[in-house]
Amino acid sequence: MEFLKANGIRLFQFGIEGTKEPFVNIPEDTIREALKVVLDVRNHPLLIHCKRGKHRTGCLVGCLRKIQRWCLTSIFDEYQRFAAAKARLSDQRFMELFDASGFKDIPPCPCSCSRR
Repeated sequence: MEFLKANGIRLFQFGIEGTKEPFVNIPEDTIREALKVVLDVRNHPLLIHCKRGKHRTGCLVGCLRKIQRWCLTSIFDEYQRFAAAKARLSDQRFMELFDASGFKDIPPCPCSCSRR
């Protein structure tokens, strides 16, 4: 904590439990709160991470990509690239069903899939 304070780094923790259970719900309200922090440019640059940087991080970044109007194919491709053999269908289902319409005035990502 001293390092963070000495370097003007803010720490945000959202307490999303890691689980291997396939039917445990990802807390959408917590993901939405985390996305507000991620989208606030006053918090940039930032690092998003969980224990291994795969599932909770992957869900958060996948939802961010949806807000940025990436196509699902590209969102899932990025998720699978980082989650590798640990990719979970439940994470992808969460990203697919995530309603990004509540986030307004977010410019689309300049990637090619957002222009389709």
